[in-house]
Formats: sequence, C-alpha cells, structure tokens
Amino acid sequence: MLSAVSRTRVLSLLGAIERTNQCCPSHGGGLKSDYAFEMACSTIRFGPGVIAELGYDLKNLNCSNIALFTDERIRKLKSFENVLRVLETKKIKYNIFDKIRVEPTDTSFKEAIHFACQGQYDGYVAVGGGSVMDTCKAANLFASSPDKESTDFLDYVNPPIGKGLPVRHTLKPCIAVPTTAGTGSETTGVAIFDFEELHAKTGIAHRSMRPTLGLIDPNFVQSMPSRVAANSGFDVLCHAIESYTAIPYNQRTPRPTDPIERPTYQGSNPISDIWSIQALRSVAKYLKRSIENQHDDHEARTQMHLASTMAGIGFGNAGVHLCHGMSYGISGNVRSYHAKDYPKDHPIIPHGLSVVMTSPAVFEFTAQACPERHLEVASILATGGQSKSKFLNHPHKDAGKILADILRQFLHNVNVDDGLKALGYTTSDIPALVKATIPQKRVTKLAPLAHTEEDLARLFENSMKLY
Repeated sequence: MLSAVSRTRVLSLLGAIERTNQCCPSHGGGLKSDYAFEMACSTIRFGPGVIAELGYDLKNLNCSNIALFTDERIRKLKSFENVLRVLETKKIKYNIFDKIRVEPTDTSFKEAIHFACQGQYDGYVAVGGGSVMDTCKAANLFASSPDKESTDFLDYVNPPIGKGLPVRHTLKPCIAVPTTAGTGSETTGVAIFDFEELHAKTGIAHRSMRPTLGLIDPNFVQSMPSRVAANSGFDVLCHAIESYTAIPYNQRTPRPTDPIERPTYQGSNPISDIWSIQALRSVAKYLKRSIENQHDDHEARTQMHLASTMAGIGFGNAGVHLCHGMSYGISGNVRSYHAKDYPKDHPIIPHGLSVVMTSPAVFEFTAQACPERHLEVASILATGGQSKSKFLNHPHKDAGKILADILRQFLHNVNVDDGLKALGYTTSDIPALVKATIPQKRVTKLAPLAHTEEDLARLFENSMKLY
C-alpha cells in the first residue's frame, strides 16, 4: 500500500501530466479525472439598507405573488416588518411560511414543499439563516417541477440515501436575504437537512437551485445573538479552509460524460481559491470582534456578513470535505445538548459548532497531502489575516501540528466547548458517528487525503477533547 507521502507524489504527478494534456472528453485518451471546472454563483448585491430594493427586483423578475419563507423568531423582528413594508409598497402579494425548523429535517422540508405546491407562486423569497434559505430552495425545486405530483422526495436527494437525479426543469425566481453570517446559502445550490430515519444529514445539490439573487444587507446581522454569530462564523471558517484544501479539480474522478453531470462541488480551483482565502482573512480579523462586541462593532458584523458570502462562492464551487462530512453525524445524533441563544424546544448542536469541533484533528490529518496550503492557513489565522507566509519556511512534516495548535488556540479564544464530550458524546458513540459519515461521500471524497473508516474513528476520538 502506498504511504500518504507516496500517494501525494503520485497524485501530483498525475495532475502535472493532465495539466500538460488538457483535452476534451472526446480526445481524453482514457484519462478518468476531470479536465475542467466551472464557476457559478447567484447574483449578489451587498450594502446596508439594500433590502429596500427587494420590491424592484421582484417586479423586474415579473413576480407578483410570492411565497415568503422565514422562521418564527425572525418574523417578530422589526427588520422583517421592513421586508413586508417593501413588498406592500410595490403591491406584491405574499404568503408567509414560518414553520421552519432550525437544522431542518426531511419532515420539515416536506411540510414546506406541501405549502409551496398548494399555491400558484411565481417567485420565492427567503429571509433568514441557512435553515430558512435551504428550506425555501427545496420547496422551489419540488413545487416548480411539472411532474410534482409523481416526483418522489428522494429523487433529487444525494446518493446513497437518495437517487441524486439531475434537475432538468426550470425553477421559479428566488431571492435570498441572509440574516446570519455563516452558511453562504444565498450563493449555493445546496439544501441540507437531517434524514431522520438514519440520524444523519444529507441534502440536495444542483446548480439550478442557486438563488437568482442574494441581497446581503448587513443591517440584518447587527442584532444577531453572540453565540449565533460565533457558530455561524465557525461555518465560514471551515468553508474557507476546507474548500482551499480540497482535492484539486483535475484530480477529482470520475470525469463527467455530460456537463450537466459535473458535480456542484468540483474540488479546489484557482478562482475558488481567491474567494476562500479572502474569506479566511476576514474571519481571522473579525470573528472574535463580532462575537465579543455584539451591539457595538458594526464593522466586524458587516465584514463577517461579507466573508460568509465570499466563502459561499468559494466552497459553493470547490466543495468542502471531512469537517462537514463528519459534522452531520454530530448534529444528527444530538441527545440533550442545548446551545445558548438557540430555540429550546428541542436539543440542538448548531451546524457551525458541529463542523468546527473536528477541525484541529481533521487538518492535522490532511496536512500531509498539501502541507503548503495548510501552512498558509496557519499563517493567516496566526497573524489576524495579515500574512500567508509566517510558517511557509517550516518543515512540511510539521504543517498538521502547527495548524491544529493554532486552531485550538483560536477556538479557545472564542469560548468553544471543549470537544465532543462537552456536547454529550463519549467514545462509545464513535461507531455511530462513523456510520453517519460514510454516506457523505459527496463531500468526503473531496478530502485531499484518502481515508478509511479507521481513520474516521481516530479523528472522532481525537476530537473528544480539544484543549
């Protein structure tokens, strides 16, 4: 069996060969990895008060009767009243769906889909965090289908849980208005949910699900509770690092025979790299400030909101890998943990928290595949976003430990719980956590280093305690 270092050298050589022989599938000479990547993103408009333009946008999209998605907490806020005022000023009819679960399930998705199918809506608007936006995207997908009566819920769900069928119909216009600085869902064609039967997260991913427009108004995040800002920010952190360290696009297999089959998550590429690194710089500089100065640091909240979108563009095309793949079992198997600043009606481990818990262990493991990139990440985090080169002269064999130590200190400084044990897990839960990770090959296969079930078990064990 090849060692990790030998495997990395082989992959590097194959990548060099393919870069020298860029060719289309018709002249591929039997090469199995992809030869191209594509960048897709929602139209993005950013600025304080930009929500005032929502009515104009809907009119320009010929929308006059919309489904408006939000949650019960946001519906009570003054900022949501402003949304309604904008719609009423432009005489746009709307019907509100607010029965959205934080960390959606297949059941809550189906309720939203039923709502959407009952109305003759010509557009969709989502005002909320990732749960709201993902729910809205799923509802639009199913309700817009000309065959919605015969479409099964699992038709578009990612394999192996679902069939992963390509989306061939046109969706209605969708405008996303994020109210948290974390998921980047306003830029992506992904909708994530808990599949209750397996106690694991999965999702639907297709570029046609990307919102038509993302209105990024930093006024919506100025009153975000401190721990919501923290956990949302951890998602941005991992989006940036995972997409930057993902397997390069021209090492991803298999090569699609039809462009429509090219996956949404394609591997790291030169364009995604730019977005991911800039997002990481902002996280390094502004996340701690955004958490600690909830009502006073408008700059930090604004910059984290923008960083969320930038990371969304990066990972929305490059993808994520082990931190996200392993997180789905962590949040899906929660028993009694109640996160501060979140609804108390059911136990919840927020998505960003479940993702960041394994980050020190994961990146210590993956660093051997692309040590230079891991050292760049360590440099950015250690210097508050100022430098990519602080650790670049360090031995590559030390890259994993350097980044893991810096991440642990970074997380300690923003009061992250001390590992999976603090969330209610023990080593006896590791088999179940590994089992929940195995179906996540859509993302885990993008890890830069091959891994086994034994590797996953060890990563979970090393994440039981952080400090």
